[in-house]
Amino acid sequence: MKFDMGRAWRDAVAMINANREVMLVISGVFFFLPSLAAVLLIPEMPAPTSDNPEEVERLLLEFYSANMPYIIVMGLIQAVGLLALLALLRDDRRPTVGDALKIGVTGVLPYIGTQLIVAFAFAVALLLLVALPAAAGIAALTVIFVTIAAVAFFYVMTRLSLTLPVIAIEKVFNPLHIIRRAWSLTKGHALQLFLFFMLLLVAFVVISIVAGLITGIPAALLGDGTSAQMISGVVSGLVSALGTMLFAAILAAVHRQLAGPSTGNLSQTFE
Repeated sequence: MKFDMGRAWRDAVAMINANREVMLVISGVFFFLPSLAAVLLIPEMPAPTSDNPEEVERLLLEFYSANMPYIIVMGLIQAVGLLALLALLRDDRRPTVGDALKIGVTGVLPYIGTQLIVAFAFAVALLLLVALPAAAGIAALTVIFVTIAAVAFFYVMTRLSLTLPVIAIEKVFNPLHIIRRAWSLTKGHALQLFLFFMLLLVAFVVISIVAGLITGIPAALLGDGTSAQMISGVVSGLVSALGTMLFAAILAAVHRQLAGPSTGNLSQTFE
């Protein structure tokens, strides 16, 4: 079966139309409000005063060290919201919002475990492919291996793009089983999925830039005060909430096409 981009898009739009109200509520709580809070609570990283890479590295380290608690909390909140949206969209048992949120909370730790396993694997691969040739001073070989690592990164991320639906929809909570299931679902569809996700990403970036330009004028007129921050935060929150709604629906539609209709609990297959 060949992956059909048009069908995935139509299914995603249909899911949003059928669940618009509850999706707006969850997106508002888990994406709009955290994004707004981030703009108001997390200060912008100061611009470097020179092109010195060491200064840029220092500024990045100081920024993330100071704001890591906010970033972690916001990431966890958004992960719960995204898992809850997927559960609402694709569970044949039609869970309540409370049930969907329970799935979101339950699925956070397996999701984190999955991400840690993948991150560790990438770290080892980078060490072998990039760091060792670079340490040996083989510049040409380093460039080749960096290219290979980049291609491998996008390939693996595409193959594992359905980890969230596997957790929220199929109720698979073992990180290794999650990876195996997501990998099997995307087998033979990596190129089509990559192109589909890239098209959506480009469209999202363009919309975000346009929204930022439109709201940038009144924000600039208001100066650097709280009002300007509020406008920037509201726009950022709206783009984040609406974009996440669409992202969740896209993932649910792709999962439906590649896995078939939800059977309520496929985790038994792995237990």
